Order: sequence, then C-alpha cells, then structure tokens
Amino acid sequence: MRTSAPARFGQYTALLAYLVFLAFPFLWLVSTAFKPPRELGSLHPTWIPKDPTLANFHQAFDEQPLLHAALNSLVAALAAAVIAVLIATPMAYVVARRRTRLAKAVTGWVVVSQAFPFVLLIIPLFLVLKNLRMINSVPGLVLVYVVWALPFALWMLAGYVRAVPTELEEAAAIDGAGRVRTLVSVTAPLLAPGIVATGLFAFITAWNEFFFALVLLKTPEKQTLPVVLTHFIGAEGVADLGPLAAAAFLATLPSLVVFAIIQRRITGGMLTGAVKS
Repeated sequence: MRTSAPARFGQYTALLAYLVFLAFPFLWLVSTAFKPPRELGSLHPTWIPKDPTLANFHQAFDEQPLLHAALNSLVAALAAAVIAVLIATPMAYVVARRRTRLAKAVTGWVVVSQAFPFVLLIIPLFLVLKNLRMINSVPGLVLVYVVWALPFALWMLAGYVRAVPTELEEAAAIDGAGRVRTLVSVTAPLLAPGIVATGLFAFITAWNEFFFALVLLKTPEKQTLPVVLTHFIGAEGVADLGPLAAAAFLATLPSLVVFAIIQRRITGGMLTGAVKS
C-alpha cells in the first residue's frame, strides 16, 4: 500500500524536526567552543562565531590535565567493553538456546536490574571494592563498569543469538562439532554485528559515565574525563563556559569517531550469505 504525498511530507517533516532536536545541543556546543569571551557574554548570541578562536582550547588544556584524564577514560572504557563482550557472548548463547525456567528467570532478572538507580548500587559496590583494595584505582572502576554493562549486553546479544538459525548449528553438530566449536566457528562469526554493537554500547556507557568515577576515584591523576570536566565549574556554580565547552567538545569526539568507523558493521545484514537457497 503506497503512502500518499501528504503523509510522506509529514513523515519527512517529523524526521527533520527530530534530527534538529538531536543535533541542537552538539551544534551549540561546537559554536560555544570557538567563541571569544565577549561573544559568550553577548545578549544576542549567534550560531556562527563572528570572530572564531582557539583560545578556549588552549585555556582548557592549560587549566586541566585533559589528555591524562582522556587516557584514563579510554583504558577504562576499552577494558570494560572487551571484558563485558567476552563474558556476555557465551552467557547469551546459553540463555538463548536453553529454553528452561532458569534461562527465563535470568532474562527476567536482566530486564529488572536495568531499573535499579545508581544510588542503590554505589554503597555495596564501594564496600566490595574496599575489601578487594581496589578503591581509587582504574581496575576497580573497570570492574564496576563491567558489572553495570553485563545485564544489557547479555540481553542484547541473546536477541542476536536467537536470530541465528538453529539449522546451522545442527549441521555443524552432524559434522562432529561440539558446543564450543559450534559457538566459536559457526555462531560467533554471524554475531559479529551484534558483538560490535554491544561493545560500542559498553564503550560509550563507560566513556560517558560520571557518578561511579566521581565516588570511586579520589586522586586527580586517576580521574576520568567526565570528572575532570566538572573542574571548570567554580565553587559557587559559575562555569568557565568557553574552556568547558571546548573540553566537552573534545570529550564527545571519541564516541563519534568510533561510531562512524563501525556503523556499517552495525547496520549490515547479520546473516548475509550465511544460508544458501
């Protein structure tokens, strides 16, 4: 059934409005990052800076250790993403293929656990890390990020596993492949888009996370980038807007670059060429 021209126009208009709504904060952030102080305090702000400058970026790097904080965030985010995917992949396979009450209970618990707010978890996590002597350490923060990312990673990958035809695994079993060999050689390659998407989710979540890093990391040399960004806000709540915008703009680039690199693998067909007719 073909869509009428007015309906298509309404759809495209709604989509354009949604894209503008999503892009507005980032575009305003970029504009603010390149504005000189006199334009930042103007009563009539403009989208495009009249006299663009890099002074905000220079000031941001001079005032705060952004590169070191970015390195801490990168290490924590990459480690959490890799570990979460390595743990969640075999777990998702078992949950998706074993249609037992235990598997259903695990799936239900995964969904329910996502409703828990951070504040309910920080005290028990703090006590556990204290007993493990991992407070104020990047490995301790990685452990927290893995625990936080695992439920959604498990739920997400289980959906991809269910989309893989069981006939492929049955054919591998007929050829003599065991469960582990089937998972590694048959199922895992077909799950590549799902694994990449799950890893991206875990990476972005850890890269942007603020609350756990604020509570668990005390010394400045171990703080992550989101925590360091708060240093541009004074004790009275007055923000150094130009350097803050410049630093925040730089903090958003890794997520955008990672997504731009792997977005084709995410949107690609998961089973393209897997089953021949």
